[in-house]
Amino acid sequence: MSAFICAALALIPLFAVLIYVFIQGAARLGPDLFTQLPPPPLVKGGGFGNAFMGTLLMVGIAALISIPFGVLAAIFLAEFARDTKLSDAVDFCTNVLSGVPSIVIGVFAYSIVVLTTGTFSAVAGGVALAVLMLPTIVKTATEALESVPTEFRQASVGLGATRFQTVAGVVLPAALSAIVTGVMLAVARAAGETAPLIFTALFNQYWPRGIWEPTASLAVLVFNFAIVPYKNQQQLAWAAALVLVLMVLIASILARWVTRKR
Repeated sequence: MSAFICAALALIPLFAVLIYVFIQGAARLGPDLFTQLPPPPLVKGGGFGNAFMGTLLMVGIAALISIPFGVLAAIFLAEFARDTKLSDAVDFCTNVLSGVPSIVIGVFAYSIVVLTTGTFSAVAGGVALAVLMLPTIVKTATEALESVPTEFRQASVGLGATRFQTVAGVVLPAALSAIVTGVMLAVARAAGETAPLIFTALFNQYWPRGIWEPTASLAVLVFNFAIVPYKNQQQLAWAAALVLVLMVLIASILARWVTRKR
């Protein structure tokens, strides 16, 4: 009974956040939010279509970078370098990277990409988000691959398959649902990050026209509009926060659904 009470108490902050954000942001929900640009101060209406598109664009760039590297690194660690010093070293570095504050990763991406290209851009934001996503993908994919029973590998090798064929045809499909779960969780985390995007993508009041220019995002829009004294922009910030929460919630539900389906 005491364990149930502790579990219920642990869920109170989550439900409190969900309910409060829903109450504050639901009033502005509508199709106009995704088809219009943010309004100037004291102007009613408007939306955050540019920020929504910018978020999808930068998360997409981050996924294109981090998913191949993360999954391939996990395959190497789980199938070719398991229980070696290299595996231990990479595992330690991954744990350290996952604990690095996101603002530090933003400064790193600013130094590497923004100063090199001379401009804030969606690419710079995508690189910063990719670094944030990478440890989550590597850790979850490695654990998923290691959880595949050894008998599967032995049976495949016994039938004459090579090690590469065993990994590609047996181990990877068996662990695919757990890998997809880790990717979805990493994407959900990246979509809500603010600090790295302030240093890399900055913000843009207009629609994205390319990947090499300052780009708006929902997280930075919430940061900008939540601290202004204008009621309409504050309401947009709450609506954007609700959209972000819904995106994370949908990603988590999809991850659970994929896991159970397998």
